[in-house]
Amino acid sequence: MKRQKKSVLVLAALILMFVTVMTACGKPGADGGSSSPSGSSGEAGSKESITLRMTVWGSPEEVAAYKFGIKRFEEKFPNIKVDLQHIAADYDTKLTTMVAGNDVPDIAMMESASIAFPLAEQGKFYNLQEFLDKDEFINVDSLVPNIIYSLEPGNVIGIGPGPESFGLFYNEDIFKDAGIDPPPSKLSEAWTWDEFIEVAKKLTVDSKGRTADDPDFDPKNIKQYGVSVSTWWGVYSNFIYSNGGDFVSEDGKSFALNQPAAVEALQKISDMMNVHHVSPSPVQAKNIPATNVALQTKKVAMAIDGQWATAGLAQSNFNFNVGVMPVLKEPVTTVVCGMFSMFKSTKHPEEAWELMKALIDPEASIEMITSGTWMPSYKNWYTEPDLLAKWTENLDARPSGYNDAIVEVILTKGHQTPTGYVKNFNKIMDIVNPALDKVWLGQQTAQEAMDSIAAKAQEQVQGRRDIK
Repeated sequence: MKRQKKSVLVLAALILMFVTVMTACGKPGADGGSSSPSGSSGEAGSKESITLRMTVWGSPEEVAAYKFGIKRFEEKFPNIKVDLQHIAADYDTKLTTMVAGNDVPDIAMMESASIAFPLAEQGKFYNLQEFLDKDEFINVDSLVPNIIYSLEPGNVIGIGPGPESFGLFYNEDIFKDAGIDPPPSKLSEAWTWDEFIEVAKKLTVDSKGRTADDPDFDPKNIKQYGVSVSTWWGVYSNFIYSNGGDFVSEDGKSFALNQPAAVEALQKISDMMNVHHVSPSPVQAKNIPATNVALQTKKVAMAIDGQWATAGLAQSNFNFNVGVMPVLKEPVTTVVCGMFSMFKSTKHPEEAWELMKALIDPEASIEMITSGTWMPSYKNWYTEPDLLAKWTENLDARPSGYNDAIVEVILTKGHQTPTGYVKNFNKIMDIVNPALDKVWLGQQTAQEAMDSIAAKAQEQVQGRRDIK
């Protein structure tokens, strides 16, 4: 009896020791690493040797970041090997062919504007909500807002590894030489649209040195534009949202780019080119180089661009900075990013989830983040000072205005990309874009152009993914 009781006590002690050790190992930062939610939610399935296939697109630098993340993952799970397939061109076409031929990877990089949702509608993707609900370290609240993509509420088809937003980049020396205060970086001090236009006029200079607010200004011979604003939907969506507009109605039933809020924002962008002459039209923009070169060579004084522009700007030899974009009604930034999706056909969903987590972890792509190309996906990398410092302090790609103009704004004023919630977005825009070309060239007003295609666009409206 005593021997049996002693055995039970010894067994209980061993169990207690085992639980204590396993608990310590599972805590974020227990191994001396960061406190980011990058730990495993448990053992990734069995210990059998398996291979996970993964497809990605991207530059050599991006592929190098993926390889680094995979190396860390394989060290953590030595029984798992990752077969990385880099598809450098025609990604969507090649991946679609692979899926049609039942040659399907376990996880893949996906673009929300193209094949992701069509494949999701065919039932090809695993619902990642299942993992987000039970994972100890990564969930909806631990991620930056607007980087989770859902086919419908509760059916998550992808998670973005690196969110991107927009800002107002500028050449500091141009402002200093002109004696003009630079764009504010704080949300509370953001320019109104009219203030923005007035500054842009003062910084738009013709071949004889006259600015756009001079009655004798020559708009046909501009040496320096006050600002460069792309006519890509990713850029102008910021101002549609800022003005309270949208691409489709709140209930998802109606085309909305011909409604007052959206029309006003589109017209203001057209007026920059055709009335105020402070931004190049699409025709004039053909002679304007990329943002980093355009600002450095003083072709433009300011440029509204994605935060990824900081990578090129950091390599340029001039004083640049970034401020918040001008505000119409409310400050907003559109959040864009690719996503990782898991195919439902995977035989190893638990292991594939752990691989996705390893690649989403900012530590895996820290070089891409510090270079200026990417931003972290974990929210605590924006809110915890030590983690924030890792990717924003003492770096050429992070000028003094960055934390206020980019970090704070994406965290508090982000809006999901329309490709993430507008059903049939591409087909709607196939109708919208040719009509907008006439607006950018000053041939039609925004109202006229959007009204002219409203009926055809309405035929393509199929609802929203963010409502039941």
